[in-house]
Amino acid sequence: MRKWGILLCCFVFIFFFAPFAMAQTAVLDGVGGSGGIALPNVPDVQEGGQIHAPIVLPGGSAPDIPDIFPSQPENSISPSSSHETGNDSAHYTEETIDTGDPASNIDEFQRFITGSLPEERLTRIQRYGAGFFRNPPSTFAPGDTVPVRPDYVIGPGDEIRINVWGMVEGSWVETVDRQGAITIPRVGVIGVAGMTFEELRYALHQEFSKYYSNYEMNVTLGALKSIKVYVVGNAKRPGAYTVSSLATLVNVLLQAGGPDSNGSMRNITVKRNDKIVATFDMYDLLMKGDKTKDIRMMPEDVVFIPVVGPQAAIVGNVRRPAIYELKNPLNVEGLIAMAGGMTATGYKGRVQMMRVVDQEYRTIFEGDLKRLSKNSIGSTMLNDGDFLRIFSVIERQCTVKVAGPVAKPGIFSIEPNVTKLKDVLDWAGGLLYYAADDVEITRVEATPQGPKTHQLRVNAKRVLAGDPSENIIVQMNDFISVRAIPNWKLYKRVEIYGEVKYPGVYPIQEEETLSSLLTRAGGFTDRAYPRGAIFTRASVKAAQQRQVDEMAKRMERELLAVNTNEMSSALTSEEAKILQSEAEQKRHLLQKMKEIQATGRIATLVAEPGVLKGTAYDLVLEEGDALYVPANPSTVQVIGSVLNPSAFIYDKRLSFKDYVLMAGGYTSEASPARIYVLKADGTAMRVKPSAREVTPWVKEFNKGDDWNLIEPGDAIVVPQKMASYRGMRQTRDYVDMLYKVAVTAASIHNITK
Repeated sequence: MRKWGILLCCFVFIFFFAPFAMAQTAVLDGVGGSGGIALPNVPDVQEGGQIHAPIVLPGGSAPDIPDIFPSQPENSISPSSSHETGNDSAHYTEETIDTGDPASNIDEFQRFITGSLPEERLTRIQRYGAGFFRNPPSTFAPGDTVPVRPDYVIGPGDEIRINVWGMVEGSWVETVDRQGAITIPRVGVIGVAGMTFEELRYALHQEFSKYYSNYEMNVTLGALKSIKVYVVGNAKRPGAYTVSSLATLVNVLLQAGGPDSNGSMRNITVKRNDKIVATFDMYDLLMKGDKTKDIRMMPEDVVFIPVVGPQAAIVGNVRRPAIYELKNPLNVEGLIAMAGGMTATGYKGRVQMMRVVDQEYRTIFEGDLKRLSKNSIGSTMLNDGDFLRIFSVIERQCTVKVAGPVAKPGIFSIEPNVTKLKDVLDWAGGLLYYAADDVEITRVEATPQGPKTHQLRVNAKRVLAGDPSENIIVQMNDFISVRAIPNWKLYKRVEIYGEVKYPGVYPIQEEETLSSLLTRAGGFTDRAYPRGAIFTRASVKAAQQRQVDEMAKRMERELLAVNTNEMSSALTSEEAKILQSEAEQKRHLLQKMKEIQATGRIATLVAEPGVLKGTAYDLVLEEGDALYVPANPSTVQVIGSVLNPSAFIYDKRLSFKDYVLMAGGYTSEASPARIYVLKADGTAMRVKPSAREVTPWVKEFNKGDDWNLIEPGDAIVVPQKMASYRGMRQTRDYVDMLYKVAVTAASIHNITK
């Protein structure tokens, strides 16, 4: 059985694999075997069909590789297509360096530069003139309304319009036939092909004069013929093109996409009847706007784009960094001029050139354009493949910095070992009136052990007076700090508005109090309600906001810690539901907490200036304080866990229970035992008989006769029950804080509206 198996395997190999192997051997023998075509450095075909060819140094030539792959079908000619290559969709892509695509349409010199440029500049260097051919060809097609020049050559397909008036009148529209003639009644057949437009008008007049007299004639051209031209050589889209008879060489080049990555832009020729009739340099058009050599195309003209000539690249601080084709011998300065010259920041003291020597190795050398001798780098003649880099100017900043109360703080240039401190302070506009006497100079010195920093102190007044002991010489990078008077601020301002006689913004002095501000504001109006006054402080607002933000961050961290594993580790499904519910509640609270904006309110008591003065509530004012004195309120607000939270008209005869009933009573989640009253002055009172004895207003101002537990502007708060399962203590704290903030905001709104 083993022998039969071996024989079966041999049989399969002979009949199925051997023919395929022989065919492959035949192909290889045909291209690389004895007597065949040798393939030096044949590129490897990698996965995906991309050819990774070895890079040849500039100045060399790539090895000839035979075309062993199937070629594309020949260009088909279609009368309806201006480009007769059978490819209806052309892609106009920017010819930039793309290091990630080996099949990019870039030539070998661009690949060479790719390995020499910094990463951030790889896509910025391209052949000069390549961008001219990126727009769609229709953008540059000759228009139908372009006037026909007298030297236009008539040919088959041109439409001739003849108008005659006088002793004879008539109009004829004739198209030149394939024999190059037109037929006019009573005049006959007239051969016009090959005539210029000017000659055509003269010839028609001569023919008509044989049969008519005393007439006037006008000859114009209607629809013009189309001509066929050929674009060959190193064009992006070579082929046969049907173009307008008014088309010029540039129009045809645009149709063909211009030269490809290996095509010349400076030696494009037009052949007519096997003779070169024009040689066109695209640089004349692009650099000078010279279009005088852009000849009119004739039928069967051949546009030939040869292989690109010597090239040199220039990058860096020039106005047109690009790869340039060299037509005539050119030196370094000539290439810089071709690139538009140096930019304002270009440094003539350093020009770097990279050159391939004898197609063997690459070398780099540098020079100085500032030297105008014959041996300077500027006079160095360029070779094919040279690569120049122009660097930026060297930053030589010998400066000091001045900060503090001076008229013009900033950076100032100094002269080393010459400029003195007084000079710098004078350049800075001198000291302002709140500048202190001390000036501190921070100086950093380079030592073998590292930077060493030390400070110098001088007297500003003596410096400005020119005292040699104080007016020291400044050094590069000194930091000159002019001190201000301690705790200096021109004005500290507070605001008072609402029911006072003179509301507005008031500058205050040190240690000024609230009673003094009320006195300056003229006291209260008749409609004022001092018990509901709202006092806010900027520093308190910032502290409150930090507390809210910190609690929000802590809750967010806790939410991140509650993951699926913790849910699944619950002892029972009921506990898992509880944990899930808590997490959802925290997410909701977190969103609400992030929306909280602190008010900065300080719960204090406000009374007439004479009453308030000298009490603990006569606060010392700070910058940014604000006092709002509302008008007499007439409502009481019921908020929290009631059926209809709302505001109700104040009635002295009603108790808190009456207001709760008016709001629809408690909800099922309410906690009546924890109900409290948020007073208009910002304090909170539990609903107990002893509340009267502990209220700050009664204690401080002894006005118990007109005090009630519920007063105008107050808010009755009915809290919500909190769940008592494991882990809810922190959530209860969050809810309580959020609830109090919301209640406070609602109370303020009730007072101020």
